[in-house]
This record gives sequence, C-alpha cells and structure tokens, in this order.
Amino acid sequence: MAPETAREEQTAAPVPARHGAFHPLPVTGVERLTDDSVAVTLAVPPGLRETFRHTPGQHVAIRLFLEGEEIRRTYSVCSPAPGPGGPRTLRVGVRLVEGGAFSVHALKELAAGDVLDVMAPAGRFVLEPAPGHYAAVVGGSGITPVLSIVSTLLAREPEARFCLVRSDRTAASAMFLEELADLKDRWPGRLQLVHALSREDQQSGLPSGRLDEPRLRSLLPSLLPVESVDGWFLCGPHGLVDGAARALRGLGVRRDRIHQEIFHVDGSPADGSADSAADGDTAIGSAGTTAAGAGSGGDGMAAAAPVDSTVTATLDGRSGSWPVRTGESLLETVLRNRPDAPYACKGGVCGTCRAFLVSGEVRMDRNFALEPDEVEAGYVLACQSHPATAETELDFDR
Repeated sequence: MAPETAREEQTAAPVPARHGAFHPLPVTGVERLTDDSVAVTLAVPPGLRETFRHTPGQHVAIRLFLEGEEIRRTYSVCSPAPGPGGPRTLRVGVRLVEGGAFSVHALKELAAGDVLDVMAPAGRFVLEPAPGHYAAVVGGSGITPVLSIVSTLLAREPEARFCLVRSDRTAASAMFLEELADLKDRWPGRLQLVHALSREDQQSGLPSGRLDEPRLRSLLPSLLPVESVDGWFLCGPHGLVDGAARALRGLGVRRDRIHQEIFHVDGSPADGSADSAADGDTAIGSAGTTAAGAGSGGDGMAAAAPVDSTVTATLDGRSGSWPVRTGESLLETVLRNRPDAPYACKGGVCGTCRAFLVSGEVRMDRNFALEPDEVEAGYVLACQSHPATAETELDFDR
C-alpha cells in the first residue's frame, strides 16, 4: 500500500452545525422503572434547545468515560416531542444488559448531578403527527421510542388513533406501564393497548407466549384492519422485529408502511439501540445500486476490496482524502484522521455514521439501520462499509 499521505481542503459550502459533536448535559434524575431499567432525565440549557429539538421516535448517542475508556451508546428519547421553545429536558430509557458497560453504570452509579456527553437527536424511526390509524409491535425496551411517538401523536392530532401491541417477559419487567396507563385513561377511544407476556400467565388478555411470526399473522387481523393502517412501527429485539415484519408482509402490508428499529443484534454493543432494515454482505454503488452479494438476493459474491484504495470524506464542510488500511472500514479510516466523525455502535445498528456515497462502490457487511429506500438513494453505513473500488467518496453532511 502507498505511504499514508493526507490531503485536506476547505469546501465552499459551510455546514451550520457539527452534527457529530457531543454536548455536556447534566443529569437531573434517575428513576427506577423496573428491577433492571431506569429512566434518565437530562437538563437542556437554553442555548442548546434548538440543537436537541427532536422528532418523536429519535434517539441520542451518549458518551461516557469509565476508567479511561470511552464508551458510546445510543438510547431512544421517550419524552414527547417539544413545543416551539425546544426541550427543557430529555428523558431516555435504559435497560440493564449483561455485560453492558453503560447500562450497568446507569443502574448502579449514575445519579443527579452527574454530566453526560450527548449528541444531537438523530434517526428516521419517526412519526410526525398526522391524521390516521397507526400501530406498533414492540418488545421489551422497544417501547421507549414508541412511547414518545404515541404520546406526541395523541396530544397533537385529534384525528389519529394508535394500536400498541407490546411483549414483555413478565408484568414486573415491563417499562413505562404507568405512563401508558395514563395515556389510555386520557384517550380511551383512540389508544388500544394489547400486552403479551412470554414467561407469565395473565388472568385476562392474551395467553402467555412469544409473539413470533405465526402468532402475529393470526393475532393482528383480530385486533384491527391491518390493510388500512397508515404506518406500522416495529421496535425491539431482532427476532421480534423480523418476525413482525414477515407477518405484516404476509398479510399484504406494503413495505413502505413498515418502519423498523432494532435494539440489539449479535455482535453489536450490548446496550445500544438503533434503526434497522437488512443484513448481509452487499456491494453498493454510488447511485445506490446493489451488486449480487450475500444479502442482496443474488448468487454472486460481493466485489473484492482493491489492494490500494483511498477514501475522500466531507464532514462539517471540510473534505479530506486518506488511504484505507487493509481490513479497515471506511469509518475507521476517517476516524484516524477526523476524530469528530459521527458514530456510536460500530455494529451497523444505530445509523449514527450514515453517509452519502458520492462516488465509487463499497461493500457493506451488515445493515440494520438503513431503510431500503435510503440504500437505493445512495446512503451507506460507514462503520460497515469497505471499499470495492480504488477510490470512494463519502459525504456525512447530506
């Protein structure tokens, strides 16, 4: 490989805000929700309220240094979308995960007065309030972004209805039970709640058991007119989300009405959250075309990486070009030269490192964050992308 030389230049079009920047926010409260989950409330100072304005369903990346190690995780905002003045606080839900460094700290050590570094809200698992009939299938902590979606929608749009089907291990493990009960009391005719428990029998309601694809294909049509729902929101573990998506497609629901967010897949950080679409080793061109890779529906192999390759990246209005080391993802190359590049999970789950592929081709190892239309439009996950051509160009600002 050629010697590592770098070229940087100032581009003409400035970017008004550094979208990958962290901002220190003080913790004002840590509320115990269940034995293994908490809600963390952060204060947003007046100067940052526009920065932290969020759409219902978005998440934030949080950074913490523990024993000298930098830890980044993404958590969905569970509070309703703010009014015209922007949010005074942000509230996120955190569930304890075995081996999850941040979640262990949040449940055992985090307290009011601590300060966390937080990135501006991001994510496309969102619903802008509008008239219509909407529904969600969620599992475990997947309730977190949907709580923001439901509370904002019902408060702002009187012509909207929502059906929420949620799955938890036991009633005691269910997050935000009181908040949802309050919403049901406030809008009894517009909010339908259905609760399934996988490890506990209920005196009334659904029998115990997992909400897998066969069960959902039978259950959902008995609850609501599936074909007339304007938007479906699926959130939680990969198995639940994948099974629900398959069930809905089997019931004739159009793909563009199904929105997905996955909170954890094997190989991703233990307590992160994120959006989802597909998995697989897929070659993608700058026009969004997909070559025949393992995850693209074809029988061929994804394009092999060139021996020498260079990536050009634009971030916050500045561009630079750098050689890619053998085996590196494009994000890793950019981070060696631009430590301010946005990322959180590095597992293809959160979507924080989403970038537009201006030119060249890349091979994406996995993708649980981008919707099919985003991939077709030319967006890639930098943390999962490897060069398939000698030169590639990414734009993080689009």
